[in-house]
Amino acid sequence: MTRWSIVVTLCLAIACSSGATGGSAPTGASGAAQATAAPTAASAPTAGTSAPAASDANPYLAQPGQPLTPVKVATCAVSGGFIQLYTAIEAKLFEKYGMQVELTNISGSGPALAAMTSGDIHFLYCAADATIPGMASGAEVKLVADPLLGLPYVLITRPDVKTVQDLKGKSLGVARVGDLSDRLSRLMVEKFGLRPNEDVDIRPIGGSQPERYQGLLAGVVGGIIITPPLEVQARKDGLNVVYELSDMNLPFIYSAVHAPNTLIRDNPQLVQRFVAAMADAVYFTEKNPDVARAALQKVLKLDDPESLDSAYNAYAKKLVNRRMTIPLSTVNDAINDAREQGTQVTVSGPEAIATNQFVDELDRNGFLQQLWDGELPPK
Repeated sequence: MTRWSIVVTLCLAIACSSGATGGSAPTGASGAAQATAAPTAASAPTAGTSAPAASDANPYLAQPGQPLTPVKVATCAVSGGFIQLYTAIEAKLFEKYGMQVELTNISGSGPALAAMTSGDIHFLYCAADATIPGMASGAEVKLVADPLLGLPYVLITRPDVKTVQDLKGKSLGVARVGDLSDRLSRLMVEKFGLRPNEDVDIRPIGGSQPERYQGLLAGVVGGIIITPPLEVQARKDGLNVVYELSDMNLPFIYSAVHAPNTLIRDNPQLVQRFVAAMADAVYFTEKNPDVARAALQKVLKLDDPESLDSAYNAYAKKLVNRRMTIPLSTVNDAINDAREQGTQVTVSGPEAIATNQFVDELDRNGFLQQLWDGELPPK
């Protein structure tokens, strides 16, 4: 099978409205950037709040008394995979970088990309399995940072299925033919020498992860793949957690920061400042688990400590990409996948829909090195 990549929309077993505020401000890192101008990709009201005092060691931070720049940010789902963004808002991190962030959720990649290109939002935090087809077919948006890399899905099964091979003669539930759950399920059974729809029935049953989970409980299918922290509830319900799909070692871009081309062109300073704040958020989230868990608890309306731990460990530690570099080869594979799925691809290559110019600047000027103080992995 030819190499392919997927960038997943992180669906947890929760659907709720997003938004989180409060907490204490984290420490920053050094870097070099100019003060941001007002946003140009969306209309912005006059800021009435002053930014906290900035350290001379970090020019990305707002200057003392500088008005905060209103910035509109959207997510395309409500997910533990967006923990860094939620934590940055919980800890008032964006204010330290001179931005007053207004967070909203726009369900679905199509409406979210449309909101960016129309100027309704400045940044989108989403997974590119949903957005790359739209960008590859002409949406004027680029990926500008990749805080999470890796594949979080796990296989959960009925009590009588204890290994992947035990699925022979049984069924796996997926949302629909050709979607991410379908593609991953097929790759997984093939890895274990089973043939999709011959040895294992790949059955489209629709619905969200929670809905497919109910189908599994009812015995409609023998297994499904899900993301943390739903596997915590699966164990409590007597189901088996059989296989972690991260062991398949597929190249996989996870939660990514998107910016419209107009903003990148007209106000690159704002994009640079936002990317710097997200780099700080990656650091702060990993180093301050209590604040991060509080942010998840608020946004996901999730009180179970074990589930919070599962989500935190998956998205704040296991999959974290401290450099935030976007692997362009993986983006290229995703473009090819979109073409094979019938997308009318109009871009010439991955550089048309992804740029590392902002994360490379954080590396070039020492921002990341000072932030992580020796913990930054090599390129």
